[in-house]
Amino acid sequence: MVINSGLEGVVAAATRLSHVDGERGELIIAGYPVGELAEHATFEETTWLLWHGDLPSPGELDAFRAELAAARALPHPAIALLRECARVGVGPMDALRIAAGTISLVSTGAVAIVAKFPTIVAAYGRLLGGAEPVPPRADLGHAANFLYMLNGEVADPERVRGLETYLNTVVDHGLNASTFTARVITSTGSDLVSAVVGALGALKGPLHGGAPGPALDMVFEIGDASRAEEVLRRKIASGEKLMGFGHRVYKVRDPRADVLARAAERMYTRAGDMSLYRLARAVETTALRLLEEYKPGRRLQTNVEFYTALLLHGLGLDATLFTPTFAVSRVSGWIGHALEQQRANRIIRPQSEYIGPRDRTWIEARGVPQF
Repeated sequence: MVINSGLEGVVAAATRLSHVDGERGELIIAGYPVGELAEHATFEETTWLLWHGDLPSPGELDAFRAELAAARALPHPAIALLRECARVGVGPMDALRIAAGTISLVSTGAVAIVAKFPTIVAAYGRLLGGAEPVPPRADLGHAANFLYMLNGEVADPERVRGLETYLNTVVDHGLNASTFTARVITSTGSDLVSAVVGALGALKGPLHGGAPGPALDMVFEIGDASRAEEVLRRKIASGEKLMGFGHRVYKVRDPRADVLARAAERMYTRAGDMSLYRLARAVETTALRLLEEYKPGRRLQTNVEFYTALLLHGLGLDATLFTPTFAVSRVSGWIGHALEQQRANRIIRPQSEYIGPRDRTWIEARGVPQF
């Protein structure tokens, strides 16, 4: 029996949702190059595309937007649980996982799940900061409403476009750990809420969800472009990993990094702190040069975390909300995979090879009982 550790190289599903080519640095979302889709679509359009296979007509889009907007409010037990989570200092990903389960109180449908994820994340972010949750508004789009619930103010259109581009960019990415988890749960005949709660558990793991915050921490530590080479040389020479560089799948530049780099440049140019943006670009340029010098041939390129951190920070999000905001996007992809699994289902049940001891007897292990 051949064992593929971590199921690496094993094809476990056929999908129309996304294609990842690590050697070419390519990501296709339902037929569209990620840059073309992310920079032009609304998140509602992208979600519809994943669930239905084609972009919505104007009438379908209006109806879908209205349906999502009508489903944003949380059940009262969810708010109570989030308040208790904030009181004891539960991490935002744990709080999202806990509150996501309460969606079953009102619905197990796809629309309700996607609609309520931003409300959970925004409410918990405010509660952690000592503020009251801001109720959702039905007259705002998915991305604009999320920013409104976070800050209590209607965001500048450039900031909305920046967030919209981010949400579109990370909505799906092949059969990664959390997506596979969602498909496994769905294959048992379980419901969508259970599938996304399981996926959240997988995403929380640092080997999958990652931590975009440290990539920006490194930029802040450097502080001035003139210090970039000194600090980065010291980090590389000591064996420290440069956060925001290198990817298990992509052997060339992560295409999502390119999309978010353009989105960050546009947002910072029109509605942000350009000094931070210029510093981040200087750090990136120096890091790439030094990585090639110290680790030639390793092809350690900028990954999605570097520009995720820069973009979300520019939108005013605390670093603790970066991964939950990723989930606000990826939940549409999880559901797309769950729906695809339902349409041609067979329970996912791989084999394992037993390598433990054999031929044990109870008397050998425990001895003959004495009476």
